[in-house]
Amino acid sequence: MNFSRPGAIDLSALKQPAARPAAAQGSGDASGSSYAVDIDETTFQSVALEASMSYVVVLGLWSSRSPQSGAFNDLIGSVVDSYGGQIMLARVDVDASPQIAQALQAQGVPYVAGLVKGQPVPLFQGTVDEAEMRRYFDELVRIAAENGLTGRAQPTGAAPDAGEQEEPEDPRFAGAEEAFMASDFDTAVAEYEKLRVQYPADVEVAERLARVKWLSRTHGADLQAARAAAADRPDDIDAQMLVADLDISGGHVDDAFDRLIGLVRATSGDDRERVRERLLELFTVVGIADPSVMTARRALATALF
Repeated sequence: MNFSRPGAIDLSALKQPAARPAAAQGSGDASGSSYAVDIDETTFQSVALEASMSYVVVLGLWSSRSPQSGAFNDLIGSVVDSYGGQIMLARVDVDASPQIAQALQAQGVPYVAGLVKGQPVPLFQGTVDEAEMRRYFDELVRIAAENGLTGRAQPTGAAPDAGEQEEPEDPRFAGAEEAFMASDFDTAVAEYEKLRVQYPADVEVAERLARVKWLSRTHGADLQAARAAAADRPDDIDAQMLVADLDISGGHVDDAFDRLIGLVRATSGDDRERVRERLLELFTVVGIADPSVMTARRALATALF
């Protein structure tokens, strides 16, 4: 299980700003979990997506028409609660919020996926026993920590502990994040570019810039049309790079890297430099510790020299 890669999921349709209701419903049901909330399509962004920038969120999809998936919520809630805030469970009734299930490509319920810094991580579909569930969650928490995500959620309905205040969002990113959440990618990229000039050695700035540029290129793109264009025009660098971007979105990381490394070998001068820069950007998106990135770096060095 390699949880460091972006999942084959497009959540862009769920990132649009929505009117927030008074509050998401907490875990006042039979599960008794102190780290669980019920969300829908209007609260997905504010309660789940934004929260995943601070701590791990697990999405638990279930159906009110399925006794099996409803009962499974009890087990998930109990296991999540034992992590003491390292994980927040966001429960989704797919009958009430079908768009979330469609975005996650869930074929049935129960379905469980993680959210780490806004990136979906498919975990499992169907029921599993407690020991297997803990193995998934342990690995998810470990990978999140390796990527700098170590915050803890507050128990549902609890006031923040004065001794353990959650670290506030870096105010440097406010303008860029506001633009990104409004799908104004040009402004978001411009804001992060300014920060990169100001803080050239800041890894988080570089990561955020690479991710928002990648998302801006793939937003609304049609994979089949992009593949057809790349096949028809093998010398079209932009067409080839778009397919690589979309392959990253779909979790086909090695395919994306192989395509661009082949393009490096076939080009020279400014064209080669453009492809090299795109590769480095995608390395940042996927994560520099990912084994595929390390393999691709060696292949890139060979292609260049």
